[in-house]
Amino acid sequence: MAEHNDDSFAIEVILPDDGRAAPCCPHGPTLLFEKVGKGGERDRRFYACSACRDRKDCSFFQWEDDKVSEARLLAREAENRLKRPQFSQQQYCTRFRKFASLPADEKKFCQDCQLLPLPGERDAHSSHRCTAVTVAQLGRPSVLLRPLDNKKSNAQYLFADRSTNFLLDTLAGLGYRKVLCVGTPRLQELIKLRNLEQKHEPMKSLLLDIDFRYAQFYSQDEFCHYNMFNHHFFGGEASSVVLQAFLRESDGEKAVMVADPPFGGLVKPLANSFSLISQTWRKLQSSDSSDADMPMMWIFPYFFEPRIRECLPSFTMLDYQVDYDNHPLYKHGKTGRKQSPVRLFTNICPKDVVLPKEESYRY
Repeated sequence: MAEHNDDSFAIEVILPDDGRAAPCCPHGPTLLFEKVGKGGERDRRFYACSACRDRKDCSFFQWEDDKVSEARLLAREAENRLKRPQFSQQQYCTRFRKFASLPADEKKFCQDCQLLPLPGERDAHSSHRCTAVTVAQLGRPSVLLRPLDNKKSNAQYLFADRSTNFLLDTLAGLGYRKVLCVGTPRLQELIKLRNLEQKHEPMKSLLLDIDFRYAQFYSQDEFCHYNMFNHHFFGGEASSVVLQAFLRESDGEKAVMVADPPFGGLVKPLANSFSLISQTWRKLQSSDSSDADMPMMWIFPYFFEPRIRECLPSFTMLDYQVDYDNHPLYKHGKTGRKQSPVRLFTNICPKDVVLPKEESYRY
């Protein structure tokens, strides 16, 4: 399956099947690409960033048959280290515990650095825009953090409350008690908020997201720094262990995945990552689930339906329109070309997902 670029050629992603390790950029292992002409002629293959389709965001490029010198490899690794987060996941967790214990008037958020600074770091942020932080804001980091806005790699269009509540009500009604939130921070926040209210059956969640800033607000078993385009965990084996522990269903806790990739993302590598998550889930289940796939919801524009169905034939597109708080067009209630084109794709039986009648959905 090729992702079309223009009328003259398409770009095809070549998924690894021979065990060869791909070179790495700051976003983890790169992907192998190939230009395919209209007549089927194939061009020289090359490696490029899995997450960023614009070279201005990640300039990594390497021909597949390049012989890379040791000096170039060392320089590349040094550049990758420079672009890593300031703190490790464990350090972020330690910092958050210290931050949470501070008096209310000492809790600040640096808008310039997008960081929760500790008292000993105040001098470094003295000239920055720092605002007070409430307990409620700490529970909703997606409101506190400035959304990333590159629609081709890490755009953060955040679910509106209408869509978040519909998703969670639906999943809870279907009996799921564990939600793997892939690029869906608003869903994780609502789960934790409802757990605090104690008005609903408690649920567990794990957020996988490429935005490392969320590590400031969650424990190590609630967040993993993750690239969904290459199934790369920046925390290495420790994060893989966290995922496996979460996917292991015990005491009747059924798990489901909800993913909301950037709209400009390539379908084939996304489908491959989601399939790998499903394989991990399958290995952890009882023998009678050995042929089953992990229940999933993939949120994406409707015009990608042919590509998604080609990669994941068991998925069906539902009519429900997903809307976003911070997208200028993708909002519920608009008509014509202004209405949201974003839909739910799922391998859950469509009859089990009851769309809200009050919004004029028909069955």
